[in-house]
Amino acid sequence: MATDPGLPDFATRYVNLAAARFGAEAVAASDEFFAPRARMLAESPAVFIADKYDENGKWMDGWETRRRRGVGHDWCLVRLAWPGVIHGLDIDTSHFTGNYPPAAMVEGCSSESEPGDDAGWRQIQPAVSLGPSAHHYLPVGKAGPVNWLRLHIYPDGGVARLRVYGEPYCDWSARDRGKIHELSGLESGGRIVACNNAHYGSPWALLAPGRGVNMGDGWETRRRREPGNDWIVVQLGHPGTIERIEVDTAHFKGNFPESCGIQAALVDGGTDSSVVTQAMFWDEALERQKLKADTVHVFERKTIRAQGPVSHVRLNIFPDGGVSRLRIFGRPA
Repeated sequence: MATDPGLPDFATRYVNLAAARFGAEAVAASDEFFAPRARMLAESPAVFIADKYDENGKWMDGWETRRRRGVGHDWCLVRLAWPGVIHGLDIDTSHFTGNYPPAAMVEGCSSESEPGDDAGWRQIQPAVSLGPSAHHYLPVGKAGPVNWLRLHIYPDGGVARLRVYGEPYCDWSARDRGKIHELSGLESGGRIVACNNAHYGSPWALLAPGRGVNMGDGWETRRRREPGNDWIVVQLGHPGTIERIEVDTAHFKGNFPESCGIQAALVDGGTDSSVVTQAMFWDEALERQKLKADTVHVFERKTIRAQGPVSHVRLNIFPDGGVSRLRIFGRPA
């Protein structure tokens, strides 16, 4: 995936389950005097505006509590966008220099309603030291599935961003295998394996629920100045037989792809890099189709080439541009 090579594997391989854009919410906090808890879940990088102040003091892009003068510590309760298996965390203290927490701990639980202290919390990340204005990438040993997290900071201070990287959990055993389901959605366990470029927006938005809210809510590549085409590989939440494909170019008007096509295959094991190599040679599931601006393009079964069950698809766009959503519907195998 076209991203910062300095990031740990879990931060590029898995989606941020704590992203507000996907529906995650900071539900409660012990204190938020200087900066509200909701800012901590913004997906954009934290910013610092030197001369910006509000009625309580210095404006900070994150969650910040007042200086604690008694015993105890501060905490924030977060509902994840989906129940998920967590692989890693990023506790980001960017721009918090003299007001960052010296340490933090994270615990999680599974609950249908807002959990209390008796909710069966289990430690996901033991107390760890934090530093000023830095990303703290913390691998987690495949914890979950959980849908609630509680971030504890010791004793007080500010956190710019909390990112929780993991796999949305979907219990396919509870779904009717005879019906058509969206196999590719994040809530169904779909995952971006790789893409050749993601200069604008986030490739994960391609699998998000609903239509894109603006041009930034989708996968968009830079302008191609050389031969070839751009592509993205998606692992379905469950292998299945494709019955319908939707390619949505919502809000992409002067920068939508001229056309697209889809390859697909049933992949048994292998690393992400090996899947990317194989994908070049997968059979064509949808031959090249013309696209339009700001349109939901629906391709029914009669247009899709029969292949049997598939687990992965590769969306090819020609030559470049932006796609808001890709939806693969089918019957689970």
